Amino acid sequence: MTRIGVMERVIAVIDLKSFYASAECAVRHLDPFKTPLACVDPNRGPNTVVMSVTPYLKSKYGLSNVCRKKELPRVKGLIFAVPRMEMYLRLSAKVVSIFLDFVSEEDLHVYSVDESFVDLTPYVSYYGKTPEDICRDIQKTIYAKTGLIATCGLGPNPFMAKACLDNEGKKKPPYIARWKMEDVKTKLWNVKPIENIWGINKGIKSHLSRIGIKSLKELAETSPECLEREFGVMGRQLGDLANGIDGSVISEKYVPENPSLNYGQTLYRPYGKKEGRLILREIVDELCYRLRRQNKQCKSLHLYVGYGDAPNFSKQRTLPYRTYENDAVFKEAESLYSEIEEGRIIAISVSLGKLSSQGDFAQFSYFDDAEVLIKNERLSYAMDAINETYGKNAVLRATSLLPYSMIRERHGQIGGHRR
Repeated sequence: MTRIGVMERVIAVIDLKSFYASAECAVRHLDPFKTPLACVDPNRGPNTVVMSVTPYLKSKYGLSNVCRKKELPRVKGLIFAVPRMEMYLRLSAKVVSIFLDFVSEEDLHVYSVDESFVDLTPYVSYYGKTPEDICRDIQKTIYAKTGLIATCGLGPNPFMAKACLDNEGKKKPPYIARWKMEDVKTKLWNVKPIENIWGINKGIKSHLSRIGIKSLKELAETSPECLEREFGVMGRQLGDLANGIDGSVISEKYVPENPSLNYGQTLYRPYGKKEGRLILREIVDELCYRLRRQNKQCKSLHLYVGYGDAPNFSKQRTLPYRTYENDAVFKEAESLYSEIEEGRIIAISVSLGKLSSQGDFAQFSYFDDAEVLIKNERLSYAMDAINETYGKNAVLRATSLLPYSMIRERHGQIGGHRR
């Protein structure tokens, strides 16, 4: 049997259209193309991020899928759907099970709660159907079992399939499009603006513009040496993608070399520096709990503070030693936090990096009291055990009773939203 070459593969990217808003329409038996519905809690402030809006609001009012509550039009009959993450995750899992009715697990990569990559290459001959026909069957099954509308982009590799989905497949019925390598010059290169392509953000666009590259065609025709000089190893990858070349294989699952743990909160209202410090403490406690659950320790910390009326703060620090202990991590996080300016804080997030397994020995500073560290460690594990048995609000810091604490409410949510 002849081995199928990279250029002969057929990859599908399947996306659930306006997933959260469409899910709310589906359970209400409403048409998302005729219904003004926004997935957001009406009791939150005007700067609250809207999770999703219906295709009706997108097409009629030019909204993006993710916007601020204050940007929603004052339209008659606008439905505010309080997010229900538990329901969305159940629907997402149901869609994944539908994919597995058509393909094996090794040929499926779940990219996010509403988007997946599927390698259809071996199934074209197995089903005796075209890739488009297989995708139509998947679309029909998803709609019949969930009421959700799936959109699809097909390509010879994951990048081309994703570019096809974002720039053609999502646009209009029947929500299926296919790009081949011969479409690179006529379709891929014509995508404008350049940041509409997966993998090119505003920062990369700005860098490209500084060196005179303003289109995918110009990027594709730039020498690999020049791109590597400007962007490092990623430069050659950018050049390849602009030429429609992507050698990644879905069955070869990616394992990050430098994993990290991240947790952040968008605040219901602007906080002052003192109030924000409590939120930082709660974020660190949650991250350290996750470290212990995964038997990990961290060596670096990154703090981000977002303001509503000033430049954002972002800074990273290497910890003096690897740890998973709440107070040790918070000491470093608080030190960074002390550098921020007083202002209207609207978001705080922390990332713990350089993770490693805990091992059999504890490391600490010469100035630390070993007995205190051991006592704190035992206390942390005891609190973890209680909270895992009786719920995460069973044992909390006394500061959780302060009116601006968010920890008790967050423990009743999924992904920062109501269950």
